[in-house]
Amino acid sequence: MKAFIFDMDGVIFDSERLYIDCCIEIAEKLGMDHIVETCHRCIGVTTEVTEAILLETYRDIDLVNRFREQSIALVRSKIDSGLLEMKPGVRELLNSLCERGCRIAIASSTRTDIVENELADAGLRGYFSAVVGGDQAQRSKPNPDIFLKAAELLGEKPGNCVVIEDSFNGIRAAKAAGMTAIMVPDQLVPDEEIRRLADFVLPSLLVVKERIESCN
Repeated sequence: MKAFIFDMDGVIFDSERLYIDCCIEIAEKLGMDHIVETCHRCIGVTTEVTEAILLETYRDIDLVNRFREQSIALVRSKIDSGLLEMKPGVRELLNSLCERGCRIAIASSTRTDIVENELADAGLRGYFSAVVGGDQAQRSKPNPDIFLKAAELLGEKPGNCVVIEDSFNGIRAAKAAGMTAIMVPDQLVPDEEIRRLADFVLPSLLVVKERIESCN
């Protein structure tokens, strides 16, 4: 494998847990039920798809707008306070891939400017030859657009790329792109469909590093 494409939220950063905790806090304040299940449906999709899911669930655009505004503000305040942690094994895996001469990209459903800022703040931006945010993809995951764009920017064929994801939609998108898919579960426990689709389901990035090194 010549290239590795990482999702960001839930893979590089422990952000899915942070987002969901903030959503629970705001939902309780606004009297919104079933927020955890709704958040799980939004993992791995773009802002536009997230807004559509919220509107479909709560059928009140004013409520959805207030929820989005307040939850995003709360998340941002916690990130600015230094509460966004990296997942275990991030630097170890990235260093190992760089030592092997692999090309590395980020393909996240989050907006590109946010991705760039969070990577820069964590001192990780230099590892990635390409960064693709959800605003650069015509269609959200589970469609393959964002991974195909990342492969194009890396100058690699899809079949030479490995995707590391934590979301169901990300695994679906990776396989639709014709890439090897590694799932490292975060908030979602892989079901039968995802275990069938994913080439590997591994418990952590450190285990991903060990598996890659064992193949060389």
